[in-house]
Amino acid sequence: MTRTAITSEAKQKHTRPKEAGREGVFDRELEDLPQELRWREWMGRIEAVLFASGTPVGHDDLARVVGQGASVEMLIEDIKTELIGRPYELAQVAGGWMFRTKTQFADVIKAAADLGDQSMAFTEMEMGVLCAIAYHQPIDRAGLKDIFGKDVSRDLLARLRFKELIASGPRAPRAGAPHTFVTTETFLVTFDLETLRDLPELDLAVADNGEQ
Repeated sequence: MTRTAITSEAKQKHTRPKEAGREGVFDRELEDLPQELRWREWMGRIEAVLFASGTPVGHDDLARVVGQGASVEMLIEDIKTELIGRPYELAQVAGGWMFRTKTQFADVIKAAADLGDQSMAFTEMEMGVLCAIAYHQPIDRAGLKDIFGKDVSRDLLARLRFKELIASGPRAPRAGAPHTFVTTETFLVTFDLETLRDLPELDLAVADNGEQ
């Protein structure tokens, strides 16, 4: 036996047990369970992942905890059906799914425990700048100045960045190639949007008046 063959065989002996052990830790397929129990277990796994996450979880991540033949979409629909009448729901947001409290219970939650998130309160100017970025991204400070007729302060932009609602985009094709601004996944989640295509259509007349 050559040295290469011996080395190859040694590698196989060391790697195979690890792979087998790794597969044994988590059983996706659950073939030892009846179909109905298997489906319930998959539903429970998806719920557990979503409850543990503070951000939307995408299809591919959820597919990792269920069998290869299982439909994530069908499992999601069954979970939604079970949540009818509950104070929370399973929503599709920012390209994934997440649990959220139904809007009719917002005042109740705030009154009971004062859980209102003041960090997401906006001034009129902050909301205006955020909307301008959302609709015109990628846009730089010069572009924002064209819209508002005055400079937008770096402090205001820093506050929006601190709230993780905006981030740096590609360089603008202007002298000095300044950074542009774009919205983030947090922006989509905050305003209950699945994608930017869900933004309401702008009233052009209002937009034109705002730029003058």
